Amino acid sequence: MSGLLRRLFAPRWQHPDDRVRRQAALRLDTSRVDQLRILERLALDSDPGVRQTALDRLEDPESLFSLLQDEGASRELRARLVALLTGLQGNLDLATRIALTERIEEPGLLNEIALQGDNQQLRLAALARLDDEDDLIRQACDNGIAAVRQAAAARVSSEDGLTRLAQSARRDRQVMRQARQRLNQRRADAASLAAIRERREALLASLERHANTSWEPLYAGRFRHLVREWNQLEDLPDAAQERRYQETCQRCQKVIGDHDASQLTREADHRRREDADLGREALVEALEESLDALSRSECINEQDIASLRAHKQLLANRWQALSDQHLADESLRQRYDKALAGYERIAQAWVRLGERAEAVEQALADGDNDRLNHLIDACGWPEDLSPSPLLSRARKQLSDDDRESPDLETRLARFADDLDQLERLLESGAFKGASRLHQRLRQVADQLPADALPPYQARLKRLGAQLAELRDWRGFVAGPKRDHLCQAIASLADDRTLTESDLDRRHRQLVKEWASLGDAAANREQSKRFRTASDQIHQRLAPWRERLDAQRQQNLEAREALCEQLETLLTQPAGQADPDALRQIRDKAREQWRQLSPVPRDRAEAIGRRFGRIRHDLQALIDRRAREIADAKNGFIEQARKLLESDMPADRRAEESKRLQARWRSLGRAPRGEEQTLWREFRSLCDAIFASREAERDDRARRTQERLEVMQALIDRLDTWQPTTPQEAHILQEAIEEASHLEPLPSGRRTEGMRRRWSGIIRARRERLARLDVIEEVNRWYQVRPLLSRHLEADAASLDNSPPGDVELPAGISLPEDMRSAHDRRNAARRTPPEPDQVEERLVRLRVHLSLLAVGRANHGDDPHRLAIQVERLNENLGREVSRAEELHGVLSELIATGPVPADLWNREVGELDRLLSRLAQVPPP
Repeated sequence: MSGLLRRLFAPRWQHPDDRVRRQAALRLDTSRVDQLRILERLALDSDPGVRQTALDRLEDPESLFSLLQDEGASRELRARLVALLTGLQGNLDLATRIALTERIEEPGLLNEIALQGDNQQLRLAALARLDDEDDLIRQACDNGIAAVRQAAAARVSSEDGLTRLAQSARRDRQVMRQARQRLNQRRADAASLAAIRERREALLASLERHANTSWEPLYAGRFRHLVREWNQLEDLPDAAQERRYQETCQRCQKVIGDHDASQLTREADHRRREDADLGREALVEALEESLDALSRSECINEQDIASLRAHKQLLANRWQALSDQHLADESLRQRYDKALAGYERIAQAWVRLGERAEAVEQALADGDNDRLNHLIDACGWPEDLSPSPLLSRARKQLSDDDRESPDLETRLARFADDLDQLERLLESGAFKGASRLHQRLRQVADQLPADALPPYQARLKRLGAQLAELRDWRGFVAGPKRDHLCQAIASLADDRTLTESDLDRRHRQLVKEWASLGDAAANREQSKRFRTASDQIHQRLAPWRERLDAQRQQNLEAREALCEQLETLLTQPAGQADPDALRQIRDKAREQWRQLSPVPRDRAEAIGRRFGRIRHDLQALIDRRAREIADAKNGFIEQARKLLESDMPADRRAEESKRLQARWRSLGRAPRGEEQTLWREFRSLCDAIFASREAERDDRARRTQERLEVMQALIDRLDTWQPTTPQEAHILQEAIEEASHLEPLPSGRRTEGMRRRWSGIIRARRERLARLDVIEEVNRWYQVRPLLSRHLEADAASLDNSPPGDVELPAGISLPEDMRSAHDRRNAARRTPPEPDQVEERLVRLRVHLSLLAVGRANHGDDPHRLAIQVERLNENLGREVSRAEELHGVLSELIATGPVPADLWNREVGELDRLLSRLAQVPPP
């Protein structure tokens, strides 16, 4: 009752009848706000007529916009808003309509406004709000204003959009022409960019190949050329290309930097080698100049020999240090050996003269010419060497005695020369020489005639007086000195706190000072006191000196044993002696020699010369072995260089280089500087060989990865491919051949997974193709079915005792050879029909065979036929595999040939036969 009352008293705009609501909408006053709201509600009414009537009364676009936001906005609302904004209805000015259009987001409204607007600016404003390319193409093709069409066409940018625009813009030829021009320009730009990208990829590939090659003279130039070509390309590379480019440039720059560094190292080694050769040559020249200066000098003294000995020692040490770094030139080595031989000759002559110096002095004093001559011959002084002062005096005395007695003038001249010599000796304070010469002059003066002596006698007396004065002075000075020395040696003899070595050193110093005084101020008492104290010291030092002598003798024996060991090593050197081991032997021998000191003084010089010769020979052996090793390693470098340039496989070259490295290590070490230079060169060649192997491996891995990617793409392509006809079998065969060309694939989990997936896909596609073959065979059978029907009709006629007639092939049916033969056999069977039981047996057997093909099994009652069919399969298909389609074709051919078939028998079997064929004809799912 309440619902009925509400309907009776409800407003008309809420009436259930849509006609009443339309009339109410026409009567509402739009100037009243409440009735305007009712109109807005009616604009959303369920009836289209009511909605249209209410919308026609609404003139305010803002109200329509608010209604448009509702999800149920109707087609009438959109049409009313388009009509107001396009100027078809209402009285809105252009500026307001343009402003309202700019607020619209819906593409449908904007499209309608752009197409129907009454002003070009309004259409352009709507067009500016459109972003979808389909909308822009529609406006460019269908808009009625040329400026709007051209503005819309100008915003189409994609290639597909320009293509559609060029094909669809039939209304405006200018738009079509501009679209074609832009499309051609875009395609030209795309082709240009593609060419540039292809060129960039080719440059990247060239750079990568260049980075994998070893350095050669044009390496840096080619790298700069490729970089210049890269920088000249117009477009910018993508991130992957830029990363590859930077990595490749770094690798190329590393190759160039490594070569430059190795070149600088080689130049530094060459400079060091040249400096070493110059240093050796300077040392040898200095020693040769010293030897030549000795041979040109008038006299050789002990200082000259000491200087020569120091010079030789410096040369030997410096030569050894340089030889440990770099090999010496052979000619320079020969000059060095010759200079050392000259030094040894002089040193040995000086030693022999020193051993006989006291005997020569005594022979000179005694005037024993025979003994003097024998001593000079025993010295073996070289003929091309200047004599020493003692040897000069001895030779002069012998030459004077060998000549005949000189005349008086000569004797007087010689007497005057001796007086000059005596005066020089007195001025220098040489008392002993002056005293000996004065005594000899007095003897000569007694032998001269008395009338020839006066001019020289006064000078001789004056010099004699000077000699006596020098003697007195020496005595005056020597007296206190002798007292001091006596006191010092007495206190030294009583001192028990000193060690034996200090006591011996100070005792020797005092004895030396006492001996230096000679006979000046000498008296027996002081001499006795000094000798007594000295004897006491000698007695105290006797046990120590015995121990020291024993130690010296042991050191001497140890040095002799060391020399014998080294001489044995030098006489029988190992054929493959390691220079490093020889250097250790040399250094340890020198250190041991220094520790074996002191030795007996009378044997020190001889054993020292022996050890010096051994050291020289040992150094020569070290240099010779180092030279042999350096030559062998140079040969290895040449072998490595030839190996790098050979055409053998990279793995084999790497193995050969490893064997060369093993032989290199087994040789030993050349001099340190040479070894570093040779090793750097050899290592750079080996690094290049290994780098080529790594590059080949990387290339092989890249090709393998490419094969994997191609195989993966082939698998994906074949996985998405589903054959629809049997004629597509060639696609599967081509894919199998393509996969066989990609073999062998690398071993790994990914490859195994790909193989399993590939095998599954191939198996599935073969099964599908086999099913499609069966389906096609069934479809061909359906085409031959009219021929079978004619045969059945002919069979029925012949069984009704009508004269048998042959069935002709229907027009439009082409049969294969076996089917045609079956057709002929069927016609022949009607002329000479078999027993009905045989026909039934054959038909049942064909049904069982078809059941095995369709469902894979037969009824239990048909087991004998099933077994017979399986045995027949084994016998007929022995050695080959028959497809289901071929087997089905044979069954259907036999079905055509079987007859004549009674109608009742056929009607009993035909249903099952059709069902089985229908099942075989089912399309397999993809």
